[in-house]
Amino acid sequence: MDTKKILENLSDMGCDDKQICFMKKMYEEGDTDTLLRDLRKCRCQLMDELHASQKRIDNMDYLIRQIQKE
Repeated sequence: MDTKKILENLSDMGCDDKQICFMKKMYEEGDTDTLLRDLRKCRCQLMDELHASQKRIDNMDYLIRQIQKE
């Protein structure tokens, strides 16, 4: 995969400059184990954010239903 494409994807995922520089270095050095570990770590963080957002949406839906019942 092209380094430029990887950097674009990391930026699109919301990685900060420090993370991007570190992962770029790991990719260029061929340290795929460390790179994959950090990508999975970022993925877990994004999933946590997704679940937190889903919980807020569920709470909003509950509130809407309760108000509609009144």
